[in-house]
Amino acid sequence: MSSTEINDPDPIHLFRKWYLEAVNSDISDPTIMSLATVGKEGRPSARIVLLKDFNEAGFVFYTNYRSRKSIQLDANPWAALVIHWHRLGHQVRIEGRVEKLPEKESDRYFKSRPRGSKLGAWASEQSQPIHSRESLDDALLNVEEEFRDMEVPRPPHWGGYRLIPDRIEFWTNRDDRMHDRILYELKPAAGSSGTETENDENSWTSTRLAP
Repeated sequence: MSSTEINDPDPIHLFRKWYLEAVNSDISDPTIMSLATVGKEGRPSARIVLLKDFNEAGFVFYTNYRSRKSIQLDANPWAALVIHWHRLGHQVRIEGRVEKLPEKESDRYFKSRPRGSKLGAWASEQSQPIHSRESLDDALLNVEEEFRDMEVPRPPHWGGYRLIPDRIEFWTNRDDRMHDRILYELKPAAGSSGTETENDENSWTSTRLAP
């Protein structure tokens, strides 16, 4: 990580630089990220989702609102993301509160999906027990018939979430495990000890961590 990046007061700006570097590399899918949630029983759960959008407002992913992750987010709307671009030696950890996207945003994204993915959103009761693989295939056939020659609408139980970050850590691989770690935290404008940089407008502070 260069000194210019360390001194960047805006972690979203820095994330965008790293993300574009990943997009322009030979990484097969730079949008892959791990999402960790915790339900009311206190047990953590993690799975891979895809980053579909990001900006100053947060990081967006989509799923079935009846899935295990959604049930956990309903009980505890806090989550963590990890994105690891191994070939670039970069990792980003993001933590914050999660909220559902407005229906119009979910509708807009759903329209952009391939037809097969739209049908699958109707056919699959995500995370629920099923009798057999054949029953799942039959459900898809039934949905294909129901929406034959029709535009497939977004199911009411499917949509997006936005994670609004208050902690973002940037990790860069170095030899001998002497990695670079820079932690950004969203805080009041007044800084605290250990702060290297501060942005009064967004109240982001950055601190270097030991690897």
